[in-house]
Amino acid sequence: MRDLTRYVQARIPDEVAAKWGAYTVGDLAGNGAFLVKSPTDGKPLLVIASNGHGWDHISVSSKKRIPNWTEMEYVKRGFFEDDEVVMQLHVPIRDHINFHPHVLHLWRPHSALIPLPPKELV
Repeated sequence: MRDLTRYVQARIPDEVAAKWGAYTVGDLAGNGAFLVKSPTDGKPLLVIASNGHGWDHISVSSKKRIPNWTEMEYVKRGFFEDDEVVMQLHVPIRDHINFHPHVLHLWRPHSALIPLPPKELV
């Protein structure tokens, strides 16, 4: 994940993030809450970044709808390095926990490379 101190203007205090139903814990370089303008409609997206438990994790949410592909790609390009592979996960239903109806997540493990299919299939 990129050093998040570069997003000082988009960073919001934890107490403001809590009003969106979010919380953050950790250092400023790898954790925080940010309001980012959607590249599709200019409305705010709440981005929560964390880097604990061996994972980089970004959640992206809006108040009234699930983020679209363009928004997720925009956040990925902004918060991760260009050469980093990240993923969205679809876990078994028994492991699914949904705290917010309009959120999607990006994940990157610290200690493993995410396997990729052959380039011609992507």
